[in-house]
Amino acid sequence: MDLELNGKVVLVTGGSDGLGRALCRSLVDEGARVALCARDGDRLDDAVTELRTRAEARAEACARDGQHPPAGGVLGVVADVTSPRDLAAFVEAVVDTFGPRIDGLVNNAGRSAAKRIADTDDLDWDADLQLKLYAAVRLTRLVLPHMARPGGSIVNVLAIAAKSPGAGSGPSSVSRAAGMALTKALSKELGPDGIRANAVLIGLIESGQWERVAGARGMTTDDLYRRMASDAGVPLGRVGRAAEFADTVSYLLSPRASYVTGTALNLDGGLCAVV
Repeated sequence: MDLELNGKVVLVTGGSDGLGRALCRSLVDEGARVALCARDGDRLDDAVTELRTRAEARAEACARDGQHPPAGGVLGVVADVTSPRDLAAFVEAVVDTFGPRIDGLVNNAGRSAAKRIADTDDLDWDADLQLKLYAAVRLTRLVLPHMARPGGSIVNVLAIAAKSPGAGSGPSSVSRAAGMALTKALSKELGPDGIRANAVLIGLIESGQWERVAGARGMTTDDLYRRMASDAGVPLGRVGRAAEFADTVSYLLSPRASYVTGTALNLDGGLCAVV
C-alpha cells in the first residue's frame, strides 16, 4: 500500500536509535523528508548516514524500474528536547532546509523512569515531565504555525502504563497519562483545521534500550526478549518488533489514516488490560 508520504516533511524526536530510528527508516522508504533530532551527536551522525544511504539506494532502484524518484531527504539536528532553545533551533533548521510546510510530528523522545512513588522526589517528577510532557507541548506549539492545513498529523509515542499503571510505574505512567490527555485535547482543538493527533501506546517492543540491558546482564538480546514476553504474559507470546512500531506510526502519519484522530492505540501484543 502506498501511504502517500512521498515528499511529506516529518519531524521525529529521539530518532537516532531504537524505535525512532526504525520509524525514520520506514519514512525514508516511503519517500518522506525526514528531520530527526537526538542528544548524542555521534549516534545521530551514524543514523543520518544510514538513512541517506538508504534513501539513495531507493532512488537508484526507482530509476532502474523507470519510476519517478522519491522526493525525500534527511536532516539531523543535535538537540535536547528538554531545552526550549534546542527545540526552536530544530524547527528553524527544518524550515530552512525543507521549506515552511511541516506535514507530521512524532514526539518520540523518552526513557524508562519507573519507581515506587515513595522512592521519588520532586526532581524525579520534574525531569520526567520535562522530557515526556513539556517537550511534546513545546515542540507542538513550535510546529503548529507550519503544520499543513488540512493534512497535518501529530503522533505522541506513549506507553500502555498510561492506561493501566502498575505498582512502581511512577513517574513514567503519570507523565504518559498526561500525554494521552494532551493527544485528545489536541485532536479536539486542531480537528477543525484538518490536523489529526493520535497516540501509540507501546508495551514490550524491541529497542536499543533493551539491547543495552541485555549486554549489561551478559545475555543475548533474543534471550532477554523471550524472557520478557514470558514473564509479562504477552498474549501473542513475543516482544513486538521495531518495524511493527514503524509501520503503525507511518500509517497514522499518512493520508491513509485521514479519519483517525484522538485515538490512543495499544501496540502491545494484547498485554494491556484496558482497550
